[in-house]
Amino acid sequence: MAGRFAGKSVLVTGAGSGIGRATARLFASEGAKVLAVDVTDGVEETAAGHDGIFAMRGDAGSEADVTAMIAAAIEKQGGIDVIFANAGISGGLPGILDQSVEDWQALLQVNLIGPFLAIKHGAKAMLDAGKPGAIVCTASVAGLRAGAGGPAYSASKAGVINLVQTAAQQLSGSGIRVNAVCPGLIETGMTQPFYDLARAKGKGDQLGMLNPLKRGGEPIEIATAVAFLASDEASYVNGHALVVDAGLSSSHPFARPRGIGETTF
Repeated sequence: MAGRFAGKSVLVTGAGSGIGRATARLFASEGAKVLAVDVTDGVEETAAGHDGIFAMRGDAGSEADVTAMIAAAIEKQGGIDVIFANAGISGGLPGILDQSVEDWQALLQVNLIGPFLAIKHGAKAMLDAGKPGAIVCTASVAGLRAGAGGPAYSASKAGVINLVQTAAQQLSGSGIRVNAVCPGLIETGMTQPFYDLARAKGKGDQLGMLNPLKRGGEPIEIATAVAFLASDEASYVNGHALVVDAGLSSSHPFARPRGIGETTF
């Protein structure tokens, strides 16, 4: 039986591991031809043994690389119907007084300018082809409010949420839908150090305990949400940030760090 994406051409950035890898493989399993892109050689592993996935090295924060990705998808796959702008970096957890301008610039280049470039060039390709399409960007619960990420990371993801809202309006009448997915705690390459540290301390079972489901998530649980947003099942969903976090952001509980000048007794 044909899948939801049979005959569709899909581009996935940040496909070398984690959410990007799981999503690329899910699209392919549902009939899509997928161009999987990453700066690491992990993208080759993503494609290995999976019919319909083509691997490409590229930087999602580079305009030259993004235009090359779009061109490659059109050449190899006959067009472009879906883009998942997923590539991102965490920047660690330094405080706002400890981050440099260069730290912010590097992180914003990938996490926010990257999705902008995917929308700019991807939407143009869709418009040129005269076809509707779907663009999904990876935001985060950290973009909703404080307590789920470092300052630069959180600001970048808040920017992604507003970006998809603005882009959806800018593309009115085009048939191109632009949405975001906001993952909670998911075990990926980005979060692996936190998982490894917790497990080394014998506290692996406490990961995700702040959300109502009391567990961390798996990449496939985000991939299925992305596939929904990209599919015809979400044909009336546009300019939306879909939160997939086991209920964490229903309250966003966190231990507030000690403020400047505050004393612990």
